[in-house]
Amino acid sequence: MRYPSSLRPGDRIGVTSPSSGVDKSLEDRLRAAIRTVEARGYEVVVGACMDGSGHVSAPAADRARELTDMLTDPSIKAVIPPWGGETCIDLLPLLDWDALGAAEPTWLVGYSDNTTIMTPLTLLSGIATIHGNNLMDTPYRVPDGLTGWLDIVTMPPGATFTQTPPGRYRAQGRDDWQNAPEVDELTLDTPGRWTRLDGDGDVRAEGRLIGGCVEMLCNLAGTPYLDTTPLAGDGLIVYVEACEHDAATICRNLHGMRLAGFFAGATAILVGRTRAPGLLTLTQHEAVLDALGGLGVPIIADVECGHVPPWMPLVNGARAVVAHEAGRDEITQTLT
Repeated sequence: MRYPSSLRPGDRIGVTSPSSGVDKSLEDRLRAAIRTVEARGYEVVVGACMDGSGHVSAPAADRARELTDMLTDPSIKAVIPPWGGETCIDLLPLLDWDALGAAEPTWLVGYSDNTTIMTPLTLLSGIATIHGNNLMDTPYRVPDGLTGWLDIVTMPPGATFTQTPPGRYRAQGRDDWQNAPEVDELTLDTPGRWTRLDGDGDVRAEGRLIGGCVEMLCNLAGTPYLDTTPLAGDGLIVYVEACEHDAATICRNLHGMRLAGFFAGATAILVGRTRAPGLLTLTQHEAVLDALGGLGVPIIADVECGHVPPWMPLVNGARAVVAHEAGRDEITQTLT
């Protein structure tokens, strides 16, 4: 594994939209998010691929070029998109993977459609990436027990940090960023902790973290972009999360990913909390068990690694120890 150097005040952070850009009605929220990063002492460099009038921010070639340029620019130490989108997959054949692998590692941060690039980047180059909140979420204050991406990027290689979920999440809705662009307090209105799906008993598992959004990664299953073999020798803690597809679709997607070998070497599977719908006869939890229950490894659901706030950043490639015990949920990550 290769880890970027720790960021210091004065360093530059790039903002580009590899998938969807930002509509004009939400530009005030974008500016508020940029000010949050600048308040930590960083210079923010905003790219040209930011247009939010369509489903993508620019033609695929332009998005690929700008992302590659930012990730290989030695003066840019981290890159964070405003959010995800729908069709980031069109960048994969256009990115200069040789240049990305040869460059000094740069942090790439995000989730949702951004995992279409982040997870392959870790698997193909050995460069760690941060599956955490996106730029537009960054103004929110980080709940107790969790670690924000702005803190993780300051950590040197070899650092260790532990996160414990706050025990509450946001069950419905989202803030009105158009009329309240400066909002920085997360509404966590519902109690909830992690849930073991495959049985009872405590869980303690170790391995390297890898994963992302099911709706995005399922399209890469069986391709060179999602070959987990380079990391599997150390054991894997695989995390997956559903954005919006119903339980039957997620069930099929997970079956396909399993058949393609994505979960080979897993010592445990973490499943993000979701608002995605179930069916009358199939819940999201049951969909996961149907597809992955036969693997014989612990499956822990309702983890804060998806589209439901709050966000618990996970570093792709990091060594991790996961504990789910009576009264305690915890994950420790080491950047080695």
